[in-house]
Amino acid sequence: MQPLVIVPEGRTLAAFPTLGADAALEVRRVRELPAAGTLEADRPTVILVDGALAANAPLDALDALAKRAALVGVGDHGQTAPASSLEHAALLTWIAADAAPALGRTALQGALRHAAAIVAEARAERLQQSSATDLRELSRVGAALATERNLDTLLGMILTQAKRLSSADAGSLYLVWNDADDSNKPPTLRFKLSQNTTLPDLPFTEFSIPIDHTSLSGYVAATGERLMISDVYLLPEHVTYRQNRSFDEKFGYRTKSMLVIPMFTLRDEVIGVLQLINKKRDASVPLTSQAVVDAQVIPFDQHSAELVAALAAQAAVAIENSQLYEDIERLFEGFVTAAVTAIESRDPTTSGHSFRVATLTTGIAESVDRAGEGPYKGLTFTKDQLREIRYAGLLHDFGKVGVREQVLVKQKKLYGSDLALVRGRFQFLMQQADLEYERERAEYLAEHGQRDYAEATARLDAMRREERDRLLRWLDAITRANEPTILPEGTFTELEEIHRHTYVDFDGVVRPLLSEEELRFLMINKGNLDPRERREIESHVTHTYRFLQQIPWTKELKGIPEIAYGHHEKLNGKGYPRGVDEQAIPVQTRMMTIADIYDALTATDRPYKRAVPTERALDILHAEAKGGLIDPHLLATFTAAQVWTRVTPSEGTSRRSGQTGTWAIP
Repeated sequence: MQPLVIVPEGRTLAAFPTLGADAALEVRRVRELPAAGTLEADRPTVILVDGALAANAPLDALDALAKRAALVGVGDHGQTAPASSLEHAALLTWIAADAAPALGRTALQGALRHAAAIVAEARAERLQQSSATDLRELSRVGAALATERNLDTLLGMILTQAKRLSSADAGSLYLVWNDADDSNKPPTLRFKLSQNTTLPDLPFTEFSIPIDHTSLSGYVAATGERLMISDVYLLPEHVTYRQNRSFDEKFGYRTKSMLVIPMFTLRDEVIGVLQLINKKRDASVPLTSQAVVDAQVIPFDQHSAELVAALAAQAAVAIENSQLYEDIERLFEGFVTAAVTAIESRDPTTSGHSFRVATLTTGIAESVDRAGEGPYKGLTFTKDQLREIRYAGLLHDFGKVGVREQVLVKQKKLYGSDLALVRGRFQFLMQQADLEYERERAEYLAEHGQRDYAEATARLDAMRREERDRLLRWLDAITRANEPTILPEGTFTELEEIHRHTYVDFDGVVRPLLSEEELRFLMINKGNLDPRERREIESHVTHTYRFLQQIPWTKELKGIPEIAYGHHEKLNGKGYPRGVDEQAIPVQTRMMTIADIYDALTATDRPYKRAVPTERALDILHAEAKGGLIDPHLLATFTAAQVWTRVTPSEGTSRRSGQTGTWAIP
């Protein structure tokens, strides 16, 4: 840049005879001293200062000027010493106005060298300050990248910061993409993100390009070399890569300078490509015309390239970590899904229950987050907390793996094999009645012949039918009593009568028609489990907790065991397995309890108990809330948001009736 010499207006300077004719200098005459802030920072400047200019200038103003320019004091003709107004340390030197030209030339050359040194020192200081700022900013960006796990958000942060650090108008980000469905396909570059300051509302669509030498980004991904191009429209003929101008032609944009940087993982593998477009003198100016492009766009410099390369190195690690985190999440999601599927395969009638409970519980949490009621007004859940709730819902019944299968899949009060024994016993007695009829008929013939034979056989047949009818009636009573009920129904007088009736078995041993064990099961007045079996089923909660405690959860998911542990607890302390009250039941667990009860009531694929419609299920839930068992505020949110619409009720075939959706267990 041409040096500038500022001269007092009207001053005759015999000591500088060539000053006006020197083409290497710009001479500017002024009436008063300029302010230090008006001087160009990168332009060497010499100011000739005389008494007229300096007389009214404060000393601190001269000091400020001396930091930006070389000050040469100029005295009057024949003056051999500086005037009192010029006696100041800011002056580089002093010379009389009519001094010899050689002396003036020497003084001016020295002043110009000093001015150049001032500019160089200022530039070095600015560069040092800029480098320190850039390092601080890179550290801040690196910390932000390290904590972000969402890949899309992470890519946006990377591109935004790269544009800002390099003063680029636009940029694109590509990731190396491997086809998960076909491992034989070569990797490609996937266009993941684009930003453009001049055209901020551009439509965006992902696409892939080959990793080869035909495109700029493909070349960088293939070779690992960075490209720094002053004008992509003026590429040398010998290079293999070319810029695709279709974007410029379609949107009226002019791509000029470009910086294309590879992003390397710690294993020195290219994971992506960062492409920056049109470095600008002023980052805030949009490139609205060719004239603006010509005035604003400059080539990317080495400093920008190094900054972006440092950012790209951090970005590559962050991207790889994000992808690894997503892989781990998918792996864990697969493990959870497989675990839930495995346990539900032991009891096909409850298939889908855990998935529905997870969906319903998460739905309640999201509804509370938007519009909670009562003590939950203002309660919010983070993304990680919602994931924790979902996993707890999926795994809340995993402890059923520790329950005997025959208890887990028990459909009626009697086990299937036990009912078969009872039926066989009654079949034996009916056959015995038939044999008794034949025996007595034969004995009558042998003793009485045909005399009154018809009347005798009729009497014997009536006795046989009466016995068979009684046995069939009792068997029907047993079959009906074998069906589980939601609420206590009827009495068991007839069962007790059957139990008192005895028969003689094949070994000649007298036995009750119903054993004590069979009678005890059939007299269960609610559900289909006796107290021992119910305790075994209830133990699944403790098994779940112990199992979940064995998993080394991350800090975001460490609450899963505790959330799942309490899903059968009640606010009044009458739940199980611990019998704790509301103070010890987390809000996430209270949500799960509502979801668990609702799904159990409305599930249509279980043979244990009849399903109820949504309206009836809500009535039951409200009755439980009124009785102090479940949280009324969360239930109000569940009802208001109609969270149950998020799931499709399970559908199955009742093993009892052969019709769809006729039985369920709460």
